[in-house]
Amino acid sequence: MVYLQAENITKSFGDLVLFENLSLSIHKSQKIAIIAKNGAGKTTLLNIITGKDKQDSGQIVLRNGISIGYLSQSLKSDESKTIFDEIYQSSSEIISVIKNYELALLSDDKIQLQKWLEKMDTLQAWDFDVKVNQIIAELQLPNGNILIGELSGGQKKRVLLASLLINEPDILILDEPTNHLDLEMIEWLEEYLMHSNCTLLMVTHDRYFLDRVCNEILEIEDKTLYQYKGNYSYFLEKRTERIETFNSEVEKARNLFRKELDWIRRMPKARTTKAKYRVEAFTEIQEKANLKKVDKNIEIKIASTRLGNKVLEIYNLCKAYGENVLIKDFTYLFKRFDKIGIIGKNGSGKTTFLNIITNIVNADSGHFEYGETVVFGYYKQEDLKFKEGQRVIDFAKDIAEVVAPVEGNKISVSQFLNYFLFSNSMQHTPIEKLSGGERRRLHLVSVLMKNPNFLMLDEPTNDLDIMTLNVLEEYLKAFPGCLIVVSHDRFFLDKISEHLFVFNGEGNIKDFPGNYSNYKKWANKNVKAANYNIKEIKPDKLPKQIVEKFKKSTWKEKKELESIEIELNSLTIEKQEIETKLSNGTLNSDNLNVFSKRLSEIIKLTDEKELRWLELNET
Repeated sequence: MVYLQAENITKSFGDLVLFENLSLSIHKSQKIAIIAKNGAGKTTLLNIITGKDKQDSGQIVLRNGISIGYLSQSLKSDESKTIFDEIYQSSSEIISVIKNYELALLSDDKIQLQKWLEKMDTLQAWDFDVKVNQIIAELQLPNGNILIGELSGGQKKRVLLASLLINEPDILILDEPTNHLDLEMIEWLEEYLMHSNCTLLMVTHDRYFLDRVCNEILEIEDKTLYQYKGNYSYFLEKRTERIETFNSEVEKARNLFRKELDWIRRMPKARTTKAKYRVEAFTEIQEKANLKKVDKNIEIKIASTRLGNKVLEIYNLCKAYGENVLIKDFTYLFKRFDKIGIIGKNGSGKTTFLNIITNIVNADSGHFEYGETVVFGYYKQEDLKFKEGQRVIDFAKDIAEVVAPVEGNKISVSQFLNYFLFSNSMQHTPIEKLSGGERRRLHLVSVLMKNPNFLMLDEPTNDLDIMTLNVLEEYLKAFPGCLIVVSHDRFFLDKISEHLFVFNGEGNIKDFPGNYSNYKKWANKNVKAANYNIKEIKPDKLPKQIVEKFKKSTWKEKKELESIEIELNSLTIEKQEIETKLSNGTLNSDNLNVFSKRLSEIIKLTDEKELRWLELNET
């Protein structure tokens, strides 16, 4: 069933034509991704489809009764609304009842609670309520009574995403849905969309996400739309074939053009019918021969300012904001060619760590020793600052007239910009006319142009297109200095990181040897092996620090610790049994309500017991 058709859509801004006569259709249960360079019109196309922008020509045909839900990058919403108002905004009766039931739970009004309990039973809304609460829990939404205007950008993004998933529009349209989400949330969303029967159209630079979620790729290149009936891996294979075929045809046309041009010059003035036909064919050959071949990226040899043996040594670093401990007793000696990825939940201290290293934020305690030859390059998440009317090339030349990627071998600023996909015409474009992704790319280039030997990148993949990411990855893999990258892009981390700093949100930073995929396998294995019955684990298998603390504990504390471990084990077993019952779908509404409440109690009790367990181990 066709939900939506875009027919012969053309869109331009002044002299800049984004796409011409573009057509596509969205069928029920399709999961489509749009791929293109920054500035090619991906977001504009989504805005046209959702009615937020107008096309120059062509039409959008939406099937009667089909609803569209759109998560844009702008995160615009009514800031006077509460979180509950936003996520339960559907006119659906079942969602309205769930909203009132959840509000009654918060208010402790027994009369209202009984009223909405009965309505939940009448509508058999319990299964849907479990799903709603799962979405809210996985996206870690704050209290439902908080106003949207009080939220951070990341929190607002999660609320708007939750609203779409809960309200279930017929077509789900997502523009860079993984931005502002941490890795845990991205992987949950990936699983959710993989197993959902939703109809999806999205723009994303997350290549693992593309590969696992989408079953069709649309590529916009040179104002034209290309369709690939498969996931991202299939797209890469078929795109390479398309480009090779296209380049081969252009090369053949150019060879034939040279032969025909020689014939045209020697042709007698008296033209036969056959000669006229050949002249007309020559015009077609000329048009094809004049097409520009799809070129591979230019190559540059990459180096950095010389870095001495001593880079940076950090001893016993601590940082907290009030009771929120971000970094606790962290020690690390950086090596010359370290390539480190940093991962952790939002708010766990990743950006703060980079700011401490560069003296933007003061540490609470700790000792730092910097090598004499260290030159930092720090790419921050803040927007690029530029003068109004300033062109790309002028902005770059204000930083340096030439770039020296290799000692003794300088290249021009224009060549360096070309390497990062700024064409000659784009280099003479005023910066304010660039797309958001193009500005981010220019910001990144401005950091790299300064020839640092200790590079720190904070979420560099946000808003960059896949083509730029491929170039950046090759650059960073060859970068002969120290590199630290904070990123939620798993593909990117796998390509460039050799070990990870894992921020656990409680002040501890784990140095893991390997890339993200290695870490994920290790973490999954450890989760499966986790068992709260510590008595069954021999003391020599525990971390030495915990064993020593356990030995120093009082008899009373030891007994309490043993009791907590037994309780945690029982709670874990009970939780698993209840989750199995809830997922079977065989419970009546009364039992479903009882088990749902008990599950909430178990989760709360487990959190309390785990906190006390940690306190006893730290005494």
